[in-house]
Amino acid sequence: MTGPLVDSTRAPVAFGRRAVPKLFGGLLRPEADTRLRALGSLCDLIHHDHERVYQTIRGGFMEQLKVLLEDEDSSVRTKTCELLHLLTSHSMGRQALLFSSLLPPLSQLLDDSSPSCRRSVLRVLDRLALLPAGAEALLPLVPKLMLKLREEEQEEEKKEKEEKKEKEEEKKEEEEEEVLLLSTITSCSRLDALPALASDGVSLLGRRLSHRSPNIRREASAALMSLSVCEDGRRQMCEEELLPVLVDLLQDQDLEVQTNAAGVIMYTVIITAGKQRCLDLNVVPVLLDLVSRDKEEEEERRKALVLYSLRALTALAEAPVGRVLLLEQLPLLVRRSEAEEEDQDIRRAAQTAVRVVTWTP
Repeated sequence: MTGPLVDSTRAPVAFGRRAVPKLFGGLLRPEADTRLRALGSLCDLIHHDHERVYQTIRGGFMEQLKVLLEDEDSSVRTKTCELLHLLTSHSMGRQALLFSSLLPPLSQLLDDSSPSCRRSVLRVLDRLALLPAGAEALLPLVPKLMLKLREEEQEEEKKEKEEKKEKEEEKKEEEEEEVLLLSTITSCSRLDALPALASDGVSLLGRRLSHRSPNIRREASAALMSLSVCEDGRRQMCEEELLPVLVDLLQDQDLEVQTNAAGVIMYTVIITAGKQRCLDLNVVPVLLDLVSRDKEEEEERRKALVLYSLRALTALAEAPVGRVLLLEQLPLLVRRSEAEEEDQDIRRAAQTAVRVVTWTP
C-alpha cells in the first residue's frame, strides 16, 4: 500500500489561522530549500484564499519579505516577488506595499541577473502603478525604466545583427519584460510626463512603434499618448518625425494600436506644427474613414477610436486647408451628429466638429 503523495516544493501547512504565521516562520530558516517551500505554500494559500491577504498584512508579516528580496538565492528572490505580485492583486496589498520599506530593495532587482526575477519585479511594479499613489511613488524610477527599455532595444538589435535564433519561449519572455516596462512607464507618465520626456522618452518609444509584436506597438503607442498630453510632448512628436509612423498605425491590424495612434495625433494636432505636418501627410481621409466605418458589432470597442478621430478632425478644421477638406465631407459629420441611435459622446464630438468646420468669422 502506497503512502500519501508529498509535494517536495511545498512546506506543510498548519490548520486554520496558524498557517500563515507558521509559514512566515519558515522564511527565517537558513536553508534556501526551506525558504522556497514556505514561499511556495504561501503563494498557494494567498492565491486560493483572499482572507490570507488580510491576515498577512494585518499580522505585519510583509516586512519580513525585505530580507528575502536581498537573498543570495535567485530562486528565493523570484518567488518572493511572485508572492508580492499575488498580494498586490488586492487593493489592500497595493496600499500595504506603498507604506512598507520594500520598494527600494524591490526596485534594485530591476538589475537582477535572473530574467525571471526581473519579470516578476516588473509585474509587481506594473500592478502597483495602477494606483495613482503607486504611480506617484514610482515616478523617481521612470528614468531607470527608460534606461532598461533602451537596454532591451540594444540587446534586440545585437541579436538581429548576429542572426541569433532564439527559442520561441525565450522570445515570449523577453517580450513580456518589455511590455511590462512600457506599461509601467505609461501609468507613471499619465500622472507626470516630465520624467519620461527628460529621459529621451519620445525618441526611444517612437522606435518601438515599428516593432513586429502588436503587444509592444500597443504599449509603446499608449506610452506616447500619455507623453503627448503636455505641450513639450507634442512638440517632440513633431521634432522626432513620429507623425508619419503614427498615421500609418491608424491602419494597423490591432484596434488598440489604431486607437492609441489616433490619441497621439489628437493631442499633437492641437499645436500648429502638428496640424501642418498631419495635413501634409494627408491624414484627413484616413481619419474620416475611421469615423465612417459601420461596425456595429464592435461599436463599443471602437468608441475611443472614433472619438479620438473626431477630435483630431475638429482640431485640423481650425486650419484653413483642413476646413476646406472637411467642408467637402460635411454630410458624413452631420450624419454622425444627428443619428438618434448614435452614442451620446460620439454625437457630441461630431456636433463640435460640425460647428468648427462650418464656423465663419
